[in-house]
Amino acid sequence: MNKRLLLSKEQLEEILETLKSTKVIREYKRLQVIHLYGTNMPVEEIMQLTQLKRSAIRDIYRRYQVGGLSRIPDAERSGRPSRLTQEQVSELRDIILNKTPADVGFATHFNWTAGIAAEYINKTYGYHYSIKGVTLIFKRMNLSFTRPTYTLAKADPQKQEQFQEDFKTVKKLEDGEIQHVLFCDESMIRDYQAIAATWFERGKQKIIKTYGKHRGIKLVGCLDYEYGTVFCEEHETYDAKVFLGFLKNVVSKFKGKILLVLDNARIHHAKLLQPFLNQNKDRLEFMYLPPYSPNLNLIEGLWKWLKERVVNNVFYNKTHEIHSNVHAFLDNIAKQPDVVINRLCLTL
Repeated sequence: MNKRLLLSKEQLEEILETLKSTKVIREYKRLQVIHLYGTNMPVEEIMQLTQLKRSAIRDIYRRYQVGGLSRIPDAERSGRPSRLTQEQVSELRDIILNKTPADVGFATHFNWTAGIAAEYINKTYGYHYSIKGVTLIFKRMNLSFTRPTYTLAKADPQKQEQFQEDFKTVKKLEDGEIQHVLFCDESMIRDYQAIAATWFERGKQKIIKTYGKHRGIKLVGCLDYEYGTVFCEEHETYDAKVFLGFLKNVVSKFKGKILLVLDNARIHHAKLLQPFLNQNKDRLEFMYLPPYSPNLNLIEGLWKWLKERVVNNVFYNKTHEIHSNVHAFLDNIAKQPDVVINRLCLTL
């Protein structure tokens, strides 16, 4: 039996870089096969990891040896030229990007699928396309099937841009006039949050048992922009009195001048806070976020991270179980400030 040739360090690095950038599942699997096979992993193990046959694995690696990475993508298929004119293609792209199906006559449909798009093309331009045909047209339009994200409609882009400019000035003051920039917020960590994708047995769906009751814990916290320190307290409720107590603890914990970045919640403007703020004006200053701008509050990323780790795909029977796992998470990231900074603090 001939011994397989191992890939060079440069070849492995090239494959790994390409793996990071590809979004095509078929190409990703082929690159994975080449990397594993080229590092002399037994074929049986590669078969188990990739669910490919022995002959397919060897064929992929052979093609790579002959033509390099250029042999990894599928060859472009010319197919039948699009019957839509360039003007119609441009018009269709604008419709897909800026309108819902309901806007153009498909009542109760608010999400574009290839099937609905095929109906629209037939109704509007008189051409019949299959689902596959529509997806090829969309690919040529540089469209992809992706999950949207929310933004608050009332957010003011100009005010958000101004905040970011002001924050650049704040960053220059760190280690000088200001020792700590803290992003502050409150969050309710519920015993149910979301169903998220997870690995499970093929053809079956993971079942998560629930108990018909909803529990949760309330957190008030802050994230240190410079040092990655996280400070959180658990409370029964959110009100000005609780927030005042939190501020007192923040001033006690963090030494030097503190700038607290926070949203415009009513409790953050409460008159109850004013005597304490006046007494500590040399230690504590507020910087308010623009209205409807949670995307600029870096601690929002902490809440999302926490929920992904502790709450998604879990339903807790007892409140103390939520408490225990939340605080275990917070204790864990407290030991990894560099990880916190890299994940949460580099977007502003």
